[in-house]
Amino acid sequence: MSDQIKDMWYYIIVQNPEADGEQFVGYTDKKTGEAFIPAFKTKEIAQQCFLVMPKDIMNHKYEAQAIIREDLMTLAQKNGYDVFLMDDKGRVLEKIS
Repeated sequence: MSDQIKDMWYYIIVQNPEADGEQFVGYTDKKTGEAFIPAFKTKEIAQQCFLVMPKDIMNHKYEAQAIIREDLMTLAQKNGYDVFLMDDKGRVLEKIS
């Protein structure tokens, strides 16, 4: 893996940040059944997409956070998730895992 790819950062949505129940927000595609974590190129894109994402704002707090690509890929794979790069409207741009 090149250093450029290794040092790439993405933004993800974290549920209950800095709490015992902190976790990455993931979804299951209704058509394919594929479990995935949405990732974004910028914090602004993550926040815009978050507005249209399904969520439970009554019971959970959410926050866009940066994560290095290598850590994201490792944690996603460990938990059976793929990672999709998405745009601000929730459209998949590419599968990155």
